[in-house]
Amino acid sequence: MSLQNTLEIDIVKANSSHIDAVDFDHLTFGTVFTDHMLICDYKDGAWEKPIIKPYEPFLIDPSSKVFHYGQAIFEGMKAYKDENDDVWLFRPDENLKRFNKSALRMAMPEVPEDIFIQGLKVLLDLERNWVKKGLGNTLYLRPFMIATGHGVIAQPSTEYRFMIILSPAKSYYSGEVKVIIAEHYSRAANGGIGAAKAAGNYSAQFYPTKLANEKGYQQIIWTDDATHTKLEEAGTMNVFFRINDTLYTAPTSERILDGITRKSIIELAKKEGFAVEVRSVLVQELVDAANNGTLKEIFGAGTAAVISPIVSFSYQNNEYQLPKIENSFALQLKDKLTKIQYKLAEDTFGWTVKV
Repeated sequence: MSLQNTLEIDIVKANSSHIDAVDFDHLTFGTVFTDHMLICDYKDGAWEKPIIKPYEPFLIDPSSKVFHYGQAIFEGMKAYKDENDDVWLFRPDENLKRFNKSALRMAMPEVPEDIFIQGLKVLLDLERNWVKKGLGNTLYLRPFMIATGHGVIAQPSTEYRFMIILSPAKSYYSGEVKVIIAEHYSRAANGGIGAAKAAGNYSAQFYPTKLANEKGYQQIIWTDDATHTKLEEAGTMNVFFRINDTLYTAPTSERILDGITRKSIIELAKKEGFAVEVRSVLVQELVDAANNGTLKEIFGAGTAAVISPIVSFSYQNNEYQLPKIENSFALQLKDKLTKIQYKLAEDTFGWTVKV
């Protein structure tokens, strides 16, 4: 993918920056934003010229279809700064593909590569001081699109707004992560929009997650909607299970998001010589492995957290502890993946793209 700038973008710079007022050592994920944002509107069947302008609220009609029929999609990405002060993206082509896959499923227009990639590049060039060096420091990138067409008739919008906002970030999760296996609620269903990064997917899981939090668990491992016997995702992440010395993860489907971190971990694990199987893992299989001592690890994988080890899971009111392993697969893979992202190790996969 080329990152040569061929796109004309209007730029309106902020009068001043608030970067000096930000405590980068004590960031709450997703609450602090950079000085500028990108906006590009879709009207009369075509995308207009993008504009980069100061980050600020904007007016929107109360009848906009995003409020009434939920046409909203997003992506999660990160930018990294190496020791030479160069800024890098990680597999942005995969984010673009997934974004447009989500757009098609939600009856929204696809965003052209130049607007998505080139717009991101120009915005990052402008905000590169917000990307801090050092492992754990990133700039979280949130491209998203909402339906802005007016009217409450139940049909797709004819107008949309694509935007990119940026947020400095450190580690997403802190502390130990305990999960509960879903027995009633579902994240997604066959034929639904589970494989799209649609806003409604996430709001639908807030309530069951709230119930899990009240019981002392940070996340839910979701199961299939029909039988609740197949393990699928962990919270907002893909999930991996290590039984003996084999890593297992569910195949992508209409219910499971095609995670970019997930597919990177699979490729990286295979290159490192780990046994990997992509297949459905049954709840009973996990319980049996926990009981006979062959279950070694469970970890979530996603852009925000990268890899998040899970220390225990609960099923049918029984809690199962995971063993503490010093040289775990999770920590080995996280170390290797983050070193590629921060350009501390050779990228033999061609995943990193210089801004």
